[in-house]
Amino acid sequence: MSGGDSIATGYLQVQTFIADQAMPIANVTIRVYKVNNNEVVFEDYFMTDQEGSTEIIALYAPDRDLSLEESNDYRPYEQYNVEARIIGFESEERIGVQIFAGERSELFFSLVPTRIRTSTERNVNTIEDHHLLTNYGGNNTGQSIRDNFNEGDVQPFVLDQVIIPRKITVHLGRPTASAENVTVDFIYYIKNVCSSEIYPTWPYEALRANIWAQISLALNRIYTEWYRSKGYNFDITNSTAYDQAFVKNRNIYDTVSVIVDDVFNQYIQKSNFHEPFYAEYCDGKIATCPGMKQWGTLDLANRGYDSLQILKYYYGDNIKIVESNNIQDVSGSYPGTPLRLGSSGQEVFMIQEFLNAIAVNYPNIKPIYPVDGNFGQSTEDAVKVFQRQFNLTPDGIVGKNTWYKISFIYVAVRKLAELTSLGREEDAFSGEWPGVVLRIGDKGVNVQQVQFYLSSIAQFYPQIPDVTIDSRFGTQLERSVLAFQKAFNLIQDGIVGQGTWNRIFEVFSTLESTVTPPWTPPPYPGFTISEGASGSNVEALQGALNLVSQQYTNLPVIVADGYFGPSTTNSVKDFQRTFGLTVDGIVGQETWNKIFKTALEVDQGDLPSQGLPPFPGTVLRVGSTGNDVQLMQTRLKTIAIYYKTIPDITADGIFGSSTRNAVIAFQRLMGLEADGVIGQQTWYQINKVFEELTT
Repeated sequence: MSGGDSIATGYLQVQTFIADQAMPIANVTIRVYKVNNNEVVFEDYFMTDQEGSTEIIALYAPDRDLSLEESNDYRPYEQYNVEARIIGFESEERIGVQIFAGERSELFFSLVPTRIRTSTERNVNTIEDHHLLTNYGGNNTGQSIRDNFNEGDVQPFVLDQVIIPRKITVHLGRPTASAENVTVDFIYYIKNVCSSEIYPTWPYEALRANIWAQISLALNRIYTEWYRSKGYNFDITNSTAYDQAFVKNRNIYDTVSVIVDDVFNQYIQKSNFHEPFYAEYCDGKIATCPGMKQWGTLDLANRGYDSLQILKYYYGDNIKIVESNNIQDVSGSYPGTPLRLGSSGQEVFMIQEFLNAIAVNYPNIKPIYPVDGNFGQSTEDAVKVFQRQFNLTPDGIVGKNTWYKISFIYVAVRKLAELTSLGREEDAFSGEWPGVVLRIGDKGVNVQQVQFYLSSIAQFYPQIPDVTIDSRFGTQLERSVLAFQKAFNLIQDGIVGQGTWNRIFEVFSTLESTVTPPWTPPPYPGFTISEGASGSNVEALQGALNLVSQQYTNLPVIVADGYFGPSTTNSVKDFQRTFGLTVDGIVGQETWNKIFKTALEVDQGDLPSQGLPPFPGTVLRVGSTGNDVQLMQTRLKTIAIYYKTIPDITADGIFGSSTRNAVIAFQRLMGLEADGVIGQQTWYQINKVFEELTT
């Protein structure tokens, strides 16, 4: 392997998509190999799963320390070739994928369908050596641009306001060169630039300082319309003599990705200036410039400077970091505050609708029904699956990173969906017939709606089989449709046309009030209720028990029909057993009050998460010892396996400086105050993330 004597391991995961991440492609054969002197010295094959991802692939890489030494001239990474091949699509190959020791990277393939069953087309893309290794010299744009443009000829336009673009168009060459233009997601662009210019092994503060500079430079180009005002049809170039490095189709490192997701809409601004600061920089090893030195940021970070202090060291004390939520060309706009369990409103409704559309192509995401604008458990679960799919922090909260990613993927899915008549309708989820006949083999949001209506109806009509809401019209849904048509004297064809749709929705609407639990707990009626009773009190009791069953899954869902039968008796007994009451199946005042009190807590999201160890009551900090410290250390060690920015530690029950550093890294990752102290909020979040990763 290249350079040095020590060999370590790096990691690669390949993801395959079609149509700008609109749909994953499963069963793609991924060949990973290495060639030395025209001889294949390493080769292995992998297969993508239904989400389009391979397993995490471990590969040899040189010693990590080589990338941390400015004087080193050896290549600090190993290079591999990666090929994606599946019948019906053009094959693609990336030559020279860069693997660093201890770093996990992702490589994306957007495969192009072919018109013939077997294609001989083969697209090959060579990834040039890393910017710091080849000594491009960094961007030295000021002098170069003055050499190539007469600024007196055309005065650059200035936008009315700073925007964070959803997309950016990059010219793959010098401005006047005849070269390809590529339009990519702005967040991906910054991840690509950082992965191309900076070693991902560098400290967090050095990486963040460089990323802020790269974002600021790109936004300055867009704010001033630097190229478009001169008649060019792109926003920026990948020539480091003018702008900053961008390598088409290169692999992206997780360490970089996590930081960019957090700061992509933040930029440098000088005091009393409106525009993003033109953050000129160079590598500082071969090239020199009046701006920031990239290798110098590594040295300053090692000396204890934080990222803003590093920038001020080079650009002066009159700079600050500014954040903008003005994201253009994205459906919707981030509401400004995170959406989470208990949130409600139009923004939640949009997220539910978007996720349901995405779930059609990403079946691991369970559709959310009903789409009602209330952020409940099913919405949180769908958000978590989405976050795991797209490598975001799986906390179930729709913050700015998750919001914009959901919006981006929704737009991508809509583009694909237009080819199959799947679009967003103004009256979606109103119950009106969508205007298309649904039959076996169909998939989409309209199928989801039918499945939801029938699954609700099946609770009241045992002759109608229940169905799973999975967006696909299969034999299970066909059987349920046939049973419904038979029960309501319709033509039994298993097809959902206008007549069947309208009748399904009509029946669902008449039952909707009974399947929706009461929102306001009624007072105890003054007498016990037991098997054989009937009426509104029984119906309210059944609705409350069903609401409690959403949190306590040992309680069965029962039909809220107002009749106290054996199933209701069993549900009451299960509730009494769960809450330490007398198990007799009779609802007296104590059982009544406890059922409705618990139902209200579930409805308002006030119940604590089940199964998490309780906070010990005192904060844990440097100097603390004992079982609670050891528990946190053990869980942080597990979390660190998935999040490489969190350092590995020893679970010895002693809260030392290494544990504090791991806690700070975790807090930064989760957007908590990074004080290195485990208070109640950090305690809860560590346990919550651990639970999600291990269940």
